[in-house]
Amino acid sequence: MRQIQSRTRAKICGITRAQDIQAAVSAGADAIGLVFFPPSPRHVTIKNAQELANLVPPYVQLVGLFVNASAQEIQTVLDSVPLDVLQLHGDETPEQCQQIAAQCKRRWYKAIQVKPDLDVVTEIQRYEAAGASAVLLDAWHPQLKGGTGHCFDWNQFPQLDIPLILAGGLTPENVSEAIHTTAAFAVDVSGGVESAKGIKDQQLIEKFMQGVQRGSAK
Repeated sequence: MRQIQSRTRAKICGITRAQDIQAAVSAGADAIGLVFFPPSPRHVTIKNAQELANLVPPYVQLVGLFVNASAQEIQTVLDSVPLDVLQLHGDETPEQCQQIAAQCKRRWYKAIQVKPDLDVVTEIQRYEAAGASAVLLDAWHPQLKGGTGHCFDWNQFPQLDIPLILAGGLTPENVSEAIHTTAAFAVDVSGGVESAKGIKDQQLIEKFMQGVQRGSAK
């Protein structure tokens, strides 16, 4: 049964600097996202990630974003970085996600790009059956894996029992409307709170979180 929550959760993703973690935590973010995908401008090395992880306090989750990485590659990161949750953001099948979870012993959720012809509900249910803790719905782009800066049609956002996370083109200006429209369990932002790729802006983070609070108000 779908549970009613008091407020929408928020994750600030693609953090690369210590001061940006501090800004996100101070603003009330529930989760910090680190990107382990070398082509991304927000990519962090294991050494960088270790240093950033040390700044994440209790009760704030640390999420690792991976794109088509093997269980062994993910485990190499986990051996040094205390990730709480895995975000699988590539073309991983439900079976591959299950195998990664079994080997890495972490909760995980799958990012799905909402293509125009995609049966979103069926796709979500495939990953839910494989053990996903949540599903993230992101805008589709033919080349990019997240961080597109584009929105998809929020009216396509389904209402299901599994927690659903909204991503794609979110900004301080539109996040309140996005939450009202979708009733998402959580929102995930990266480029919408940046002054440059991988460089977060403290004021934008604060405004984004204020928008989340407004959107969560009944």
